[in-house]
Amino acid sequence: MKVLFEDKFIIICEKPANVLSEPAAGSEDIVTLASEHVHRPCYLVHRLDRNTGGAMVLSKMQKATGKLSEAIQKREFEKEYIAVIKGVPEEEEGVFKDLLFKDSQKNKTFIVKRERKGVKEASLEYKVLASAEHPEHGTVSLVRVKLHTGRTHQVRVQFAGRKMPLLGDGKYGSRDNHCETALWSFHLGFKHPITGEQVDVKSMPPAEYPWNLFDIENLI
Repeated sequence: MKVLFEDKFIIICEKPANVLSEPAAGSEDIVTLASEHVHRPCYLVHRLDRNTGGAMVLSKMQKATGKLSEAIQKREFEKEYIAVIKGVPEEEEGVFKDLLFKDSQKNKTFIVKRERKGVKEASLEYKVLASAEHPEHGTVSLVRVKLHTGRTHQVRVQFAGRKMPLLGDGKYGSRDNHCETALWSFHLGFKHPITGEQVDVKSMPPAEYPWNLFDIENLI
C-alpha cells in the first residue's frame, strides 16, 4: 500500500483500482490495509468506487473523522479527478449541473429532469487537458474534474449523460472492455482537522492503458 501522507491523526493512501473502500467479506479493502499498516484502527472519511483508484484519506481517531466529514459537507474539502472519456466536450472547460437519482437495487445512478423523492443536485467543473486518436474509439480526451458535490457515480453519470462515457465503464455505456473505468482521484486538498495546516496531496495513475495515451505528469 502506497502512503502519500501520514501523521498521528490521519493517513492518505493511494487506493488501487479494484480494492474496496470499506470492509466486505471476501474482498480486499483500503480500511483494513491502512489499519494493518499503522497497527491501529483507521476510520473511513469518504469513499471511492471499487474500480476507481487514487488518493484517499482516512483518520486514525474519531475526532479527526468528525472534522473531516464536516469539511466535506461544507464543501471545504477539494477533490479532483482525472478521467479519460470518449469524444471531446463542446467547450474546453465548463460546469455540468444535473439532477441525479440513485437506484439502490440496480446500484446505478440516472440523470432525471425534475425533482422528486431521492433526487439530488449534482455539480462538477471540468477542463480538457488533451485529446488523442484511439484506433477503436475515435477521439478520446483526458479531462480534469473538480467535484462540487459528491454523488454516487457522479463523474461517470454526468459525462455518460452527454454521450462521453469514461473508457472501460460498461455500466454507463462504454464499449471499451480493455481497462477498468478510467477515473483516478489525483488531488485532495483540505485543512488538517487538528493542526489547521493546509494539506495538498497528488496521486498519479499507473503507466498503463488508457492513462499511457497521454503525458499526464506534464499536463496536470
